[in-house]
Amino acid sequence: MDLVFRYVYVLLFFCLLAPGFAHGQQRVAIDDQREQHIFTFKEIERLEDPGGNLSFGQVTSPVFNKRFKASATSTPQNTRLNGVYWYRIKIAHQTTTDKEWLLEFFDQTIDHITAYLPNGKGGYTIKRLGDAEDFRSREFRHKNFEIPIKQFNGEDVYYFRIRSHQTADIIVVLRSVNWFVQYANDEYFTFGIFYGMILIFGFYNLLMFAAVRLRQYLYYMLYLFSIGLYEMCTDGLAFQYLWPSNPAFNQYAFAIALCLISTFCLLFTRALLHTKTNAPLLDKIIVTTIIVRITFFFFCFGFNRSLFNYKFIEFIPLLLAFSTGVVVYLKGYRPAFYFVIGYGCLCFGFTYKILIMLHLDWLNFGAITYYSLTISFIAEMIFLSLAIAAQVSGLKRTKEKAQRRMITEMKKSRDLQHTLNKELGHLVDLRTRELQEKSAVVEAQNLALAQNNEILVKQAEEISRMNVLLEKDNEELHISVVEVTRSRIMSEEVDFEEFSKIYPDNESCFAYLANLKWANNYSCRKCGNDHYFAGHTPHSRRCAKCDYDESVIAHTIFQHSRIPITKAFYLLFLMYSSKGKISSHKLSGILNIRQGTCWSYSTKIKKLMDDKKKELKQGTKEGWSKLVLENHG
Repeated sequence: MDLVFRYVYVLLFFCLLAPGFAHGQQRVAIDDQREQHIFTFKEIERLEDPGGNLSFGQVTSPVFNKRFKASATSTPQNTRLNGVYWYRIKIAHQTTTDKEWLLEFFDQTIDHITAYLPNGKGGYTIKRLGDAEDFRSREFRHKNFEIPIKQFNGEDVYYFRIRSHQTADIIVVLRSVNWFVQYANDEYFTFGIFYGMILIFGFYNLLMFAAVRLRQYLYYMLYLFSIGLYEMCTDGLAFQYLWPSNPAFNQYAFAIALCLISTFCLLFTRALLHTKTNAPLLDKIIVTTIIVRITFFFFCFGFNRSLFNYKFIEFIPLLLAFSTGVVVYLKGYRPAFYFVIGYGCLCFGFTYKILIMLHLDWLNFGAITYYSLTISFIAEMIFLSLAIAAQVSGLKRTKEKAQRRMITEMKKSRDLQHTLNKELGHLVDLRTRELQEKSAVVEAQNLALAQNNEILVKQAEEISRMNVLLEKDNEELHISVVEVTRSRIMSEEVDFEEFSKIYPDNESCFAYLANLKWANNYSCRKCGNDHYFAGHTPHSRRCAKCDYDESVIAHTIFQHSRIPITKAFYLLFLMYSSKGKISSHKLSGILNIRQGTCWSYSTKIKKLMDDKKKELKQGTKEGWSKLVLENHG
């Protein structure tokens, strides 16, 4: 914005604030000597319509005419969000003027403006404006709201019904069309410089990121573009050029830009100041703040978009970035100096805006106040660029210092290497002569070793043949020992330790029983089928035809046994070897089993031995195993 024109606005503003005005509403006269006029709060009267139910006829009636009051602040505002306010101004026309005039509303964020314009016949013409309307429906394709007015003889009263979902500044300016064209051209030229700076700085940092792959360049570029988007939203340029036919999106587009500004601001802070190393606690706070800020955005977007109007929350990530810069700078990190100044400017601009929102009117300097945040962004952009340059300069100095140190070390290394090469050359010559002298001895030794190796190879082959024969003999001897032991067990008295070598566990006992039961092939006890599958218990067999599952101890003397199978085997063996003469008390002591249990089993075995007395007398090859099967089947 052209500052010269803004200073003119400020002078006009304070001149009109001077004492001496009448108690009633002040009127503004049009004449050829005037190019523009900014309406002061004494020249704008307001009527609040909380329910939004008042009609234009009611507002212009004598009853409500007395309820219009002059604004108490320098800039009238719609403080009640989505509330309806009526405003009116008085203009004294001069029909002899050759200029054409228009009224301009300076705040581009007003949602709905219904203007009631005198038509010179005692009636009013209605025009509707606002950023809730399609941009292309405007009579003037300009970011602000312009209303052309016609000249009629005498004094006319203009009414405006205004409603907005966010706080709106009611800044009304009377301008001649010629002055408006000049002013608009100057303003858009100034905007071009501002956004051109953002584009230049942004693309420069994008190229730097592509060249050196440092994340701070990428975050700073995205941060700058986010600022540009936010400024375009608040200036009305985004609505004009980016989404002119989407007024619904225009209502909350600024909130997206603010969320991006806070996010990339903190990401840039982390990358530039290396907070993971320089300030670990603040780094965790920054990460938490980013997550909370993004979560708050999606909550507002999904549940209550009116919360987007609380823009002061952006002061939290801004203050966090500034505080982090101060802490890191105090720790001796030099690039943080410009970082602190840059964000200090932005903190000042943000604080200044908040104070204006709190109606500290003595701080209001017109256009300079309105664009104070933009000016702060420009200052911040410059100082942050200097911070990045300082970081790059520091990296360059560190690199040069490292290179000089490396060159020095390389020179020392080269000299040392030259000295070592000389010494090594001399030692190599000596060692070569020694090796040549020893090589003859080594060759003779190698020849002798080769001859010895041939002899050893032949001996190794002979030993291998002998090992094979020994293994075969050992295997036969082992088999013989097992057979002998088994024969002794079948016919003689042995202790439990020797007995357990042949039947050490349940598996060996069950395997023996399975081989004994089905020595003459399997035959199902129910259907006689001779095909089977493995049963559900170890070594059991299940008929492939009728599915009868017969366990390995079924139909043996061990069926329904309540003692371990290994001890049951030994008990049977002891009864057989003693011909049933061993007492149940002795069995109990040997097997560590209750005497009553031993008596019960020994009685059963004695009866079986009596029943098979003839079979037992015929021979001893099968020994006590003849007692295992109660009946053969």
